Amino acid sequence: MTLDESLRTALGVVILIGMATTVLMGARVAAPWSAALAVARGVVQLAAISFVLSGVIESPWLVAAALAVMFTVAAATSARRLGSLRSRFLPVATCMAAGVLATGAVVFATGAIAFIPRYILAIGGIVIGNAMTIATLSGRRFVELVNDRWEEVEGWLALGARPRQATADPVRRAISAALVPTVDQTKTTGLVTLPGAFVGAIFGGVSPLEAGRFQIVVLAAIIAAGSLVAVGLTAWLAPVQVRPEPL
Repeated sequence: MTLDESLRTALGVVILIGMATTVLMGARVAAPWSAALAVARGVVQLAAISFVLSGVIESPWLVAAALAVMFTVAAATSARRLGSLRSRFLPVATCMAAGVLATGAVVFATGAIAFIPRYILAIGGIVIGNAMTIATLSGRRFVELVNDRWEEVEGWLALGARPRQATADPVRRAISAALVPTVDQTKTTGLVTLPGAFVGAIFGGVSPLEAGRFQIVVLAAIIAAGSLVAVGLTAWLAPVQVRPEPL
């Protein structure tokens, strides 16, 4: 990247952040600087990971270490969104691990994607990131539904229903809500959105057909992992006997 390209990139990013911050401030949203801080943090992290991955991408052990770091940060981030890190990390990490590992086993065991370090890192990173998002969405939606409908849940408990039975409907609704963004993105791929993996592969010189094949596997992996995470996490959280604190 030339100096001119770097300056133009920086200018474009600054203008976009300014637009977002101005709109949020005008709407008097809490923490209007959060978007700008998120982008700034992303810039630093991407710069660091780009430097690190240049020496990691061909080493199986270093790829495994990088994925372990990604997974730990993702699980901790989602756990904090659902309450305290201490109480939520185990369920979030367990369900995310089940989804990511099961999905990865299918993708590489079937030969849908070659089992080589760079592809392991690419698929693993994408699936972990989406699993984190779905864990957060499903967990938060479940807590919100139970809190909003506590009188109904409490009524079921008073009638003798088990805690898991009393929250069965919030569980189903939380799972469905958490998967809506992923399902919509998958349904509209190619018509409304061009996913990053697809575009990146083409820019890297891969044929559109091969890039499309890779993207289809990625989308299927995201949906499979997300479904396992959402179902597993809400099932873990389902036995509620005390009204949860609002998040």
